Amino acid sequence: MKTKTLSMTIAAACCAMLAFSCASKQETVSTTLTTVGNPYLPLWEHIPDGEPYVFEDPDNPGKQRVYIYGSHDNLKTMYCGRDQVVWSAPIEDLSQWRYDGVILVVDKNAKGEPFDSAGTADVLFAPDVTLVTDSTGKKTYYLFPNDQTGGRNSLIAKSDRPNGPFEVCNWNADDPNKVDGIYGFDPAVFVDDDGRVYGYWGFEHSYAAEIDPTTMCTVKPGTKIVDGMVSGRNEPGKFRFFEASSLRKIKDKYVFIYSRWTEDGEFGLPDTNYTLAYAYSDNPLGPWTYGGTIIDGRGREINEVGDTIASGVVSGNTHGSICEINGQWYVFYHRQAGTDEYARQAMVAPINVKVVEGAGGKVEISEGEYNSEGFAIDGLDPLERHSAGLACWITGPKVAEHKWPGTVYYGSYVETSYGTETNFDEPYDLKNNTNRVVNNTDGSIVGYKYFNLTKTYGKEDVQLLLRLIPEGVDGTITILADRPWTSQGGKVLGTIELKADMPQTSTELTAAIPALAKLTGKHAIYFTFASETKEKSLCILEDFAFNF
Repeated sequence: MKTKTLSMTIAAACCAMLAFSCASKQETVSTTLTTVGNPYLPLWEHIPDGEPYVFEDPDNPGKQRVYIYGSHDNLKTMYCGRDQVVWSAPIEDLSQWRYDGVILVVDKNAKGEPFDSAGTADVLFAPDVTLVTDSTGKKTYYLFPNDQTGGRNSLIAKSDRPNGPFEVCNWNADDPNKVDGIYGFDPAVFVDDDGRVYGYWGFEHSYAAEIDPTTMCTVKPGTKIVDGMVSGRNEPGKFRFFEASSLRKIKDKYVFIYSRWTEDGEFGLPDTNYTLAYAYSDNPLGPWTYGGTIIDGRGREINEVGDTIASGVVSGNTHGSICEINGQWYVFYHRQAGTDEYARQAMVAPINVKVVEGAGGKVEISEGEYNSEGFAIDGLDPLERHSAGLACWITGPKVAEHKWPGTVYYGSYVETSYGTETNFDEPYDLKNNTNRVVNNTDGSIVGYKYFNLTKTYGKEDVQLLLRLIPEGVDGTITILADRPWTSQGGKVLGTIELKADMPQTSTELTAAIPALAKLTGKHAIYFTFASETKEKSLCILEDFAFNF
């Protein structure tokens, strides 16, 4: 299996300035990216549906790594892909993500024969993984890849390593093209402390069962499938289960994480399945108590007149789970990039989890914030050059319209990118690790939560270095801190003027922002766009950093 360790070097800042830019001086911009941001994997990689697990590193006994198991959006015109890959990071440094390679491709049957003359592999949706440790201490990792081919939906595979490769282990004895098992859509499998195994699955209607540990894919003899474990989207009840089953045990409580279809008007917004919610129970098969929302991919915010808005993508899908790493809990989920749902990216946010032990005890999980930080929970380093695509706030003069599977934008949005042929050699170099922000029309807002401004506090001559491509429109970019409107306490830091006759090539512009030196700690940064020319983009944002 091919393994590449990701070096996090990024291109040095361009020194070329336009004639009206501030005078050039020695830069303090770092060429090492230590605050990767959100998405936390390289921006050319598209791993949605991430299930996070902390496992022992098989190559470094006693050391632990976080492994992310997800689907792989590489088909570009439809969901997911025909392979599954894994990424991992040492728990001591969650900025050091490593590509561990392809862990499963299902392109041959039980006899080793291709399924068709073209050798087409099955499409694999959102997976799950579980670990079984036998009485001798031997570890077996089971992968549930959510195979979308009829007769193979319940396919499972196993490995003696968390990073694979995995081999199919439940082929049907009579038909080499089929597998045994009862799993349906979006399977999740959980091994309890006593060795009993439980499975969860479903689409708009939830199912669960105790699983036979000798097969890991069939119902335990003497038990039955639980039909309707929690109420579905179109069924009476608060749960409104849609998809994306996931199960965690925290102390003595079982926590069921899933994609919930909100009610129309809930949170002051249209209905969506762009949220993860949770329920909890004293038992692995329920009954369940609804807990609440863990993450909302829309990035709920308040606009200038006090209305609730989606500051991120207005709708989409999401899938993920929760994981405790070094004492800090996180929710893992994904966002949509581009104008459809086929280029989803891995996201993360810190959360708080509180459990009251004992019968009937409550589980409280705080809602994570949709932001640009990722694992940099103290804020992004302003002296590192970051892609514009880390934006968590992208709004336009008119609310974007979600028309599944696409979205129509009237203002800013994050463009999809797939890097270059050097992705694995220079994964975090900006020529690969970038999403441009495009369609920056009059009235658009692009925002980043949050930067840690400790390094720029009290410094003289602080500047913003903004790399962009002018698009032939006169206009102004206003740079603000904290909020995108002065009426809500936003602080104007500076402006950049764009002229229609500027060369439409990648250019670095500078803006003097001395007011930034008065700020310390975590602050949001916003770019707002204004022009007399309506409905035409002023520029394409590429990347930026701060300098003094």
